Amino acid sequence: LSAEAMKINQNTVLQGQRVTLVPYTAAHVPRYHEWMQSEELQRLTASEPLSLEQEYEMQRSWRDDADKCTFIVLDTERWSRQACADEDCMVGDVNLFLTDTEDPTLGEIEIMIADPSYRGRGFGKETTLMMMSYGVRNLGITKFEAKIGQENEASICMFKKLHFKEVAVNSVFQEVTLRLDVSDQERRWLLEQTNHVEEKSYVELKLPAGVLET
Repeated sequence: LSAEAMKINQNTVLQGQRVTLVPYTAAHVPRYHEWMQSEELQRLTASEPLSLEQEYEMQRSWRDDADKCTFIVLDTERWSRQACADEDCMVGDVNLFLTDTEDPTLGEIEIMIADPSYRGRGFGKETTLMMMSYGVRNLGITKFEAKIGQENEASICMFKKLHFKEVAVNSVFQEVTLRLDVSDQERRWLLEQTNHVEEKSYVELKLPAGVLET
């Protein structure tokens, strides 16, 4: 896949029932940075805390990187009322990585519902289904993997409900690898689960006519 393919979503909004997925922009960085100060989230995502400046750099590299596709997860109800800016409706993020240079049809999926008040309410499930459907339809993904810390039982359980199977356990990193091969039957199921999702233009939703963000 070319770099263009992964920039494919820089103007894409996917609006579902509970969640709306929008491109990760500089405007989202301060809130994201705030989340990542949480020790619990650092542990669950196996990540180190970054400075705000590093987080901005990271956002730029994610936007331009040829093998990553990232969306910020918003609360649809709050966001669609247009009463609040994206930053005030953010609940998490979701990523697809092309980790295997030999196999561009394999996508590793990562999801984080950062705001604890949104966990256990179906936000993660809808986000994951929407991202998988997008990967299948727009990026040619036919196999998904998820690597999850062994202690993160809620996440492991959710992926298993979405038909993923446990294929490996890494005791060094204390993580489990789950996998889903998208058969024709799985593809039909996935598209049925997400047939309510509307795809829109981010620029048109966010900005008055005639103004384009660089």
